[in-house]
Amino acid sequence: MGTKLVDMLAREGEEVVPASRRSGVDVLTGAGLARALAGADALVDVTNAPSFDPEELTDFFRTGTTNMVAAARAAGVKHFVELSIVGVDALPDSPYMRAKTAQERLITGSGVPYTIVRATQFHEFAGTIVDSLTDGDDVRVPDAMIQPIAGDEVAAFLAEVAVEAPRNHIVNIGGPERLSFADLARAVVARRHGSQTVAVDPDARYFGARLKPDSLVTGPGAMLGSIEF
Repeated sequence: MGTKLVDMLAREGEEVVPASRRSGVDVLTGAGLARALAGADALVDVTNAPSFDPEELTDFFRTGTTNMVAAARAAGVKHFVELSIVGVDALPDSPYMRAKTAQERLITGSGVPYTIVRATQFHEFAGTIVDSLTDGDDVRVPDAMIQPIAGDEVAAFLAEVAVEAPRNHIVNIGGPERLSFADLARAVVARRHGSQTVAVDPDARYFGARLKPDSLVTGPGAMLGSIEF
C-alpha cells in the first residue's frame, strides 16, 4: 500500500518522503522519524505489524503509533492520516482488531488533526483469507458477507485525503459489491484450480473474530470503489 501511495502522490506532483526501515525509519524505536517528518504537511500511516502474535500486535501498534504521534506533533504536521479497517471496533475477540482499535484511539486522542480511513479487505488479500480458513481439503467459512476492494482504489482515496484538510473523523471505503465468504472462497479455489470443498460453518472465525453477517461491510455514507472482485 505504501508503494502504491507514494507512486500516486509523486505522479500528482506532490513531494513525498517514503519512510520505512529500508530508508532508516523505524516506528518502533522512533529512529529517523524526526528527519522524515521535517517540513511535512501530512503523515500517512500504512504500516502493519510483522506478526499476528497478540502481544507483538499490541506492542507494535501502541508503540509505533505513540512514536509517530509524538514526532508528528513535534514537527508541526497538520494532518495524520491512518489506514484502518471497516468494522474494526466491533470485533474485540480478534487480537488484530483490538490492536487496531487501540491505535485509532491513540490518534483521535492525540490532539493532532487526523483522518482515519477504514477500508474493507483488499482484493489482494483474498488468498490469505481463504488460506486462513482452510483445513486440509475443506475451506470452512463464516456465514457472513465481505466487500472486497482493489488496493489501487484504497491508495487513490488515501492520496486524495492526504492533500485535503483533516476531517477529524472516520471515513469508510469499500468495494462496489458484497459477496458471501463462501462465494469469495469458491472464486479463489477456482482461480487456483484447487479441489477444496467450501462449506459454511457458523463456528468459523475470521482471524479470531466471530462475525455477524454485516461485520465487514460498509454502512450508509461510505465511499465505494468501482472495480469488482
